[in-house]
Amino acid sequence: MNDTLAQTLSAQQFKRRFGVQRKTFNEIVKALEPLWRAEPKPGAKPKLGLTARVLLTLEYWREYRTYFHIGSSWGVHESTVCRIVHWVETTLMASKRFRLPGKKALVKGFGTPSVVVVDGTETPIERPKRHQRRFYSGKKKRHTLKSQFVVDPKTGCIICTFFGRGRQHDFNLFQASGVMIHPETEGQFDKGYQGVQRLHSNSRIPIKKPKGGSLSPQNKAHNRALARERIVIEHVNRRLQIFKILAERYRNRRRRFGLRCNLMAALYNFEQSQVA
Repeated sequence: MNDTLAQTLSAQQFKRRFGVQRKTFNEIVKALEPLWRAEPKPGAKPKLGLTARVLLTLEYWREYRTYFHIGSSWGVHESTVCRIVHWVETTLMASKRFRLPGKKALVKGFGTPSVVVVDGTETPIERPKRHQRRFYSGKKKRHTLKSQFVVDPKTGCIICTFFGRGRQHDFNLFQASGVMIHPETEGQFDKGYQGVQRLHSNSRIPIKKPKGGSLSPQNKAHNRALARERIVIEHVNRRLQIFKILAERYRNRRRRFGLRCNLMAALYNFEQSQVA
């Protein structure tokens, strides 16, 4: 694969191959161009141009093969692949072209969403050498990193994110995130957020079945209706996990996980805005 061959792919094939639309790819290149030096002085001329570097990074996110295998495909050393991926990620974040609205968008008053959906997902990681219990998820029965997403169901866009360890409970993660929802905004949560009404009174959560009892038909109907409204965040999780780096066991250093997840969430938002 090279940048010339990639441009011959159809729109559908390009999306399947690299996880983003060609228009999104062009916007990434445009954002990086001001910070790219094709012939650095002093220093040797880079073997791969800017477009090839972006494609290589997208391929790494999409397929999550090792640096060695990616380097073999592009004809560069695995250490070069690592430097390219890190440069693209860091520079793209510094360009501020792809950013999430952030927590302030939930409380700014005018323009706040009428409803937000909050949910978490877990990404498996390799077993840590130290403090293993902090990352062990009893739900997944393995070591994980937790990601919390706040989504506007009307637009399907991600408003903000937060990250924690696998052992951390969903409600505790929400408290640690410091997310404040506007009083007039309805928050929709799952059963893992019991007690959230103390923080945000305008919240809806499923009704738990009493111990040794059963739910009434009205309560079951309430839970089904809420699940139908909250399904949008499950679709968001699925679309983000097109990038295998978020879906499969994360092998890299954990401190870079949040940066990568935020970038992919911002790319997802950009494509959602184009559809709207």
